[in-house]
Amino acid sequence: MARVAMIYYGATGNVRRLAHAVEEGAQAAGAETRDEPEASLDDLKWADAYVFGTPIRFGNVLSQLKQFPDKVVSGFTSAQNPHGGQESTLLALFNTMYHRGAIVVTPGYTDDRVFPAGGNPYGASSSLEPAEADLGAARHLGERVASLAGRLAMAGTAAG
Repeated sequence: MARVAMIYYGATGNVRRLAHAVEEGAQAAGAETRDEPEASLDDLKWADAYVFGTPIRFGNVLSQLKQFPDKVVSGFTSAQNPHGGQESTLLALFNTMYHRGAIVVTPGYTDDRVFPAGGNPYGASSSLEPAEADLGAARHLGERVASLAGRLAMAGTAAG
């Protein structure tokens, strides 16, 4: 069983709603989860995977989310408008994670729930308040991260 931590920041509640949907998806895939707006070192050690959520700041992520180590990671974001930089923000987050040696998991086009939410292949995203389609894509992301992190955790246990 994978252990997945949703780590996010948000002022309006939109990122939090996406975090809860990602968590529901991870739990549906059998993962144990933690939903942490403020992660502690213990949360980071505990998790097999992190899914980061950030509001968009000029097409980039908040500096607080650029400091995490090598794990399975993914991301989700919310903007104030439909073309507010969702994809570029997720790509910027992942650039930092690549430098940390993370294994980045995206939804790609691996599930039909991605398309009604706008078809973002890099992570879950929304404009303003997340619609049910956005939350469905976030659930898929949680399922995918939990599934892949669980397989890697099992492989590590078998090898160690």
